[in-house]
Amino acid sequence: MRVLITGGSGFIGSHLADTYLSRGDEVFVIDDLSTGSIENIAHLKANARFHYTIDTVQNTPLLAELADGCDVIIHLAAAVGVKLIVESPVRTIETNVRGTEVVLAVANKKKKRVLIASTSEVYGLSTDVPFREDGNLVMGATTKGRWSYACSKAIDEFLALAYWREKKLPTTVVRLFNTVGPRQTGQYGMVIPTFVKQALAGRPITVYGSGEQTRCFAYVGDVVKALAALIDHEEAIGEVFNIGSSEEVSINTLAERIRTLTGSHSEIVHIPYSEAYEEGFEDMPRRVPDTSKIFSLLNFKPETTLDSILKSVIAYHSGRQGS
Repeated sequence: MRVLITGGSGFIGSHLADTYLSRGDEVFVIDDLSTGSIENIAHLKANARFHYTIDTVQNTPLLAELADGCDVIIHLAAAVGVKLIVESPVRTIETNVRGTEVVLAVANKKKKRVLIASTSEVYGLSTDVPFREDGNLVMGATTKGRWSYACSKAIDEFLALAYWREKKLPTTVVRLFNTVGPRQTGQYGMVIPTFVKQALAGRPITVYGSGEQTRCFAYVGDVVKALAALIDHEEAIGEVFNIGSSEEVSINTLAERIRTLTGSHSEIVHIPYSEAYEEGFEDMPRRVPDTSKIFSLLNFKPETTLDSILKSVIAYHSGRQGS
């Protein structure tokens, strides 16, 4: 199979490229390196079945040329990370909405199979936990810039599903819940690599808010297997799937666990959301996926425990210290 991955030099995209190449497929990557890194795909450059282009998915003629030569398109390119979203809302909205518009329009000309990556953020302020794919999305006020990402990704979902219903473009939407692992950067607010780097350096581990908010972290290796399996499954077309772990942990406990696993003596400090991001910043107290739908279709559930995930991230960043 010939696979086009947008955002393919990003954290998840580069691991997905690994997966497809290990299967014997041919992989084409397009990435503008705004949040991805050429380092993530450096180990793939010698592979004759790997091809990459540094450009934006909004370059329609280029994207159309790449798409024409591929069987499936996995659209991961997006503005990501709470820090980036709060600081650059215009970039967030335009990148996410316009990029998806171009991908779907290009794919529709030749009816290419498409998978659109969305996010658990679309559940917004919903308290109906665990979150089901058919549950209501509860968005915050438009005056809160933090919700611009969630709204832009919800529009992406509506558009992808509309292309299926109206134009019969075979699309699938996945909502990712805190995917983590090696190659993820803490630069844009991702909590685990941030905590790990702080602990390894002996700096204070900075917990935002009370730290009682809970999250579920899924290993990137498990997640990309699910993505590849969904794109191969006819019954996934026109559907939305949560992908994540059900192992719930508070951010306070996460910080303590990372401190213990690294053998660090870092102090754990709490920083108000208003100081970390913006005045009036709103966060979700719990973010837990209902994964029964993807389990029913694929018999899929994450295999990697949180401690194993943390050890892999610690090993990765330990190897990069001083480099």
